[in-house]
Amino acid sequence: MDLDDTAVRLGVRPDDAAEVMAGWPDPGSALWTPELRWLLDRSIALVRADLGGHDWLPPGPALPRERGPAWRHLYVYAYLALVDVVTAYHRDHGIDDAVTRATLADLGRNLAIDRRMAGEGWPVMQSWLTLHTRGGLYELGRLQHQRGDAIGLHVPEAGPLTPAAVDASLDRARAFFPRHFPDERHTEFSCGSWLLDPQLREYLPEDSNIVRFQRRFELEPYQEPDGIDADVEVLRFVFRTLSTPLDRLERRTALQRAAVDHLAAGRHWRWRVGRFPI
Repeated sequence: MDLDDTAVRLGVRPDDAAEVMAGWPDPGSALWTPELRWLLDRSIALVRADLGGHDWLPPGPALPRERGPAWRHLYVYAYLALVDVVTAYHRDHGIDDAVTRATLADLGRNLAIDRRMAGEGWPVMQSWLTLHTRGGLYELGRLQHQRGDAIGLHVPEAGPLTPAAVDASLDRARAFFPRHFPDERHTEFSCGSWLLDPQLREYLPEDSNIVRFQRRFELEPYQEPDGIDADVEVLRFVFRTLSTPLDRLERRTALQRAAVDHLAAGRHWRWRVGRFPI
């Protein structure tokens, strides 16, 4: 694999590419124990066996990433090993190369986020990125769209969430899935996120992009989510840190101020699920 070319295609920054290259699993590398090589091969096989799947799939256990680049980026190497596999899957389904590039470039975005978070974000990202390498998720403009009973919407870190950008992305999805997956029947878009928490309206103006995004959805009755702490997710996405004390977090935007003030008052954010018809 030409890593320089692949890094450019996958949106990987030069500093992240250099670190990934430093731990590359070359035959005979002293960084790679037999146990690590076994885990890498197993992770690749596990994800590849579910090609076409669209549920979250942990590719393996969380690793002590402080032990070096081979440990830190093992699941990145698994992702890279599957790029050609999922690219062929896309082509078999008639998917344009531009969509493939945009979708798979989420690796670079997540590596950059992980660097900003000093490694705090990766245990979630390693499972998230298996959606991309199995053909379960597609980036169509402003939103990422996950196949399933409903088309699941995800909001990447990619600029303002304007109504026009959201409309354009939804319109693309309405054409994309019937064209490329004609055997699947989707009648709804869905989203599970702290972004849908109505408590945000206590802090944000009615014409804010987040509030206008919320208005698209009919919320399901609230249920405590299994394994998701909405307070942690707000810190992860709004501040890209899980360890900075509240009084040291940035307060430059209305959303940042809302996040801090809400938590500082002893209140908690909620993970809400909503839907609307396609």
